[in-house]
Amino acid sequence: MNSTLIAIITAVCYLAGGIFIGVRLFGDRDAKFPPRILGIALGLLAVLLHPIVLYQGIITPEGFNLPFFHAASLVTWIIALVLMLSALNKPIENLGIVLLPIATIAIALDLLYPSSYLLPQANSLGMRLHILLSLLSYSLFTLAAVQSGLLAVQNQHLHNRHPGGFVRALPPLQTMEALLFEMIGLGFILLSLGLITGFMFLEDMFSQHLVHKTLLSLMSWVVFAVLLWGRFRFGWRGRIAIRWTMAGFMALMLAYFGSKAVIELVLQR
Repeated sequence: MNSTLIAIITAVCYLAGGIFIGVRLFGDRDAKFPPRILGIALGLLAVLLHPIVLYQGIITPEGFNLPFFHAASLVTWIIALVLMLSALNKPIENLGIVLLPIATIAIALDLLYPSSYLLPQANSLGMRLHILLSLLSYSLFTLAAVQSGLLAVQNQHLHNRHPGGFVRALPPLQTMEALLFEMIGLGFILLSLGLITGFMFLEDMFSQHLVHKTLLSLMSWVVFAVLLWGRFRFGWRGRIAIRWTMAGFMALMLAYFGSKAVIELVLQR
């Protein structure tokens, strides 16, 4: 099957999955349609098709081809994969109302703006491990950021004593917070390993324009370390946890996508 057609089918499945999850979340909580499994099934189908598109675009004889929109598509696939697999046994599929449409947009932009940015250094096992750990940590922190956004809305409605249908459809506040810190804890471990492997296997960091990326990643690591320490030592939750999560997430996204966008799209290097 043509890779463009597979990409279109994948994008449609992501979008449909997000729509069905949204209809279920914002609609009548007692309605039997759409069933919960339908949105999850469409998301799972999309994450099974997406790697076919990614493999054909990223893996080349010259090395990893990872321009900006390829990277965005790859990250959204990992995010969707983690989300859909986790949704099989945890009530987090509601994050799909934001994340699945974003995956659709990433695929569409990758189709509309094809480009090339080879990473020959990624042929080494150490660099592949670094890239994998980094992408997994970015993905988990993206899930945590969206989770914290839903938590903020839920927290606001409960404080105002106006829990509408949307809020009533979410898991209890304590469950939402527990899921948030599970994501942050695992993401922090992966980010730590990603930084360690980066320092071990990256050569000539300055010539590769990676100084700002490294500093922002370290800044994000410090933010999440403080947040986890505050949770453990002082029981941080609610607005404090949400603000620290969003601050760490923004620093991490700027580290990768911000620097990548400037280097490739603005400076065209």
